[in-house]
Amino acid sequence: MPVIRVATVDDAPAVTALLRANREAFAPWVPLRDDPWFTLDNQRTILETSLEAHAQGTMVPLVILDGDEVIGQLNISGITRGALQSAAIGYWIGLSHQGQGLATAAVGDAIAIAFGELDLHRLQAETLLRNTASQQVLLRNGFRPYGVAPSYLKIAGSWQDHLLFHLLTTD
Repeated sequence: MPVIRVATVDDAPAVTALLRANREAFAPWVPLRDDPWFTLDNQRTILETSLEAHAQGTMVPLVILDGDEVIGQLNISGITRGALQSAAIGYWIGLSHQGQGLATAAVGDAIAIAFGELDLHRLQAETLLRNTASQQVLLRNGFRPYGVAPSYLKIAGSWQDHLLFHLLTTD
């Protein structure tokens, strides 16, 4: 049974509640975010923008589920066609559902979408060097590390190195 589905604007209240409940726990892993970012209106706008990008074929915004309950998000983004046929994935799950295999299952479902209906050749993901939990999710799904990007993203207020992962349809 899949643990992801395409997000809808109706998911905004659940996503907002999760982000608010996990704000402090997520802070070391995400860019600095001010109070307005955690509002229902903002999360609704983000979902609307993501769904527009989905309609244009540049991303697939997904929610992660435990049964019918929204417990996180996973995006297949930066879909590039032509000679590259590639995209990136990023995901998060609320603390109360971590460690249950749901992130691993969600990434597995996303791989099936990416290499199935999207017919991509390559997926990539990046993690902070110290984010071993997320690295294990990727490794369990066949991703392989291939390098480190120095000062890759500004996370928690400072530029931080990231470990780069990829997965090919031929892997």
